[in-house]
Amino acid sequence: MDVLYFAWVRERIGLPREKLETSAKTVMDLVEELKAREERYEAAFADISALRVALDQELSEFDAPLDGVREVAFFPPMTGG
Repeated sequence: MDVLYFAWVRERIGLPREKLETSAKTVMDLVEELKAREERYEAAFADISALRVALDQELSEFDAPLDGVREVAFFPPMTGG
């Protein structure tokens, strides 16, 4: 699965994207796996209320299942202007 990071999430993790193999069943499971990897992931996902997630380019929720998902993107909320 491809995992993409945008804006300050990318800055904290230090990568724009990575390819992962995961046993996570939901987005939140994936977040917990990532947070357990290193401090930089812990910092990026410390407050998930400040994050949004998209699965295969569709806005989703953190309790959404990952079965069949090819791409997960994490980003801060977007504002209009």
